[in-house]
Amino acid sequence: MKIATAIARILLGLIFVVFGSNIFLHFIPMPPPPPTLAGDFTKALFLSHYLHVVAVFQIVGGLLLLVGRFVPLGLVLLAPVIVNIDLVHLLLEPSGLPMAAVISILLVFLLWRYRDAFKGILSP
Repeated sequence: MKIATAIARILLGLIFVVFGSNIFLHFIPMPPPPPTLAGDFTKALFLSHYLHVVAVFQIVGGLLLLVGRFVPLGLVLLAPVIVNIDLVHLLLEPSGLPMAAVISILLVFLLWRYRDAFKGILSP
């Protein structure tokens, strides 16, 4: 189970470091937003620079997972980002749902593996 945890941690960390860094460095070309509600939402995130704040959380959370120190803190930083990714793909752009599901499964698995770190906030 240690190997599965390490693989999930590194995979999730890499995903968020790469795609978070892409917001600033533009090394993966992004197509123009489609003329749909999802496109309008994406444009609003870019034009307001809100996406830059989200990218910082993605990079920091992903780096914490990759380094292997403070993994619970990295999961806490990434969990709301992943919930938003899920909601966007559920409600606005279903084509990205398979990747969102994989990321969510990795998050839930890691939250379960590090559940002892969250006992303080989950106990009555």
